[in-house]
Amino acid sequence: MDLNPPPFSHFTHEGLDIAFFDEGDPSGAPILLVHGFASSANVNWVFPGWLKTLGDAGYRVIAFDNRGHGKSSKPYDPALYHPQQMAGDAVALLGHLGIAEAHVMGYSMGARISAFLALAHPDRVRSLVFGGLGMGMVTGVGDWDPIADALVAPSLDVVTHARGRMFRAFADQTKSDRQALAACISTSRDLLTAEDMGRIDAPTLIGVGTTDDIAGSPQELADLMPNACALDIPGRDHMLAVGDRVFKKAVLEFLEEVGRA
Repeated sequence: MDLNPPPFSHFTHEGLDIAFFDEGDPSGAPILLVHGFASSANVNWVFPGWLKTLGDAGYRVIAFDNRGHGKSSKPYDPALYHPQQMAGDAVALLGHLGIAEAHVMGYSMGARISAFLALAHPDRVRSLVFGGLGMGMVTGVGDWDPIADALVAPSLDVVTHARGRMFRAFADQTKSDRQALAACISTSRDLLTAEDMGRIDAPTLIGVGTTDDIAGSPQELADLMPNACALDIPGRDHMLAVGDRVFKKAVLEFLEEVGRA
């Protein structure tokens, strides 16, 4: 299995076209991958080697482009981007594929979506991996209004906000629809409460880069959950932790352990 984009299929949910791939061993344990803000299934999961890593380990690897991203529909209405609705796309995809239960792994915004999925449909989640988002899932991840402004600015040259520049450059690099992303970022950051996290009892691994200034503490989030453990990804920031070898090794070991339980 290589690092080239696989063929995508499509299905419709709530009137939106959702693009996805279904790769790896069709008889293997399914794992559903949920990408982060301004990213896509290819950018988060194919190019950093996750599809290859998980496919070579014998998993059935499923990933989709969140609404507003990649090859999926890109509405401009912020009311359509709450994480509960985006989690609904993920559950609908499992239903479309006839999968009753899957491991679920999300990065950054995808981790938040995965948490909302686990809360609403605990019977569909075998285990969880949260990457790039720790205690920020509960306490918030700072002021993101400047990022929305940066996304709709006429060019990167006029953006002075450091985090805004980072995400604008990333959106330009991925050739994203910046108006759809600006709508998404305004409503996709709904917080979960400490009590919410305490109700998620699926085995959970929380991996955050040690230089990530967005995610918040993975250990603090794990402490709120009945069956979670934290992983520090050494020397990695929010953008670089996703494909880290330490992270991949820990995820494979975690999934193997869950599979034996």
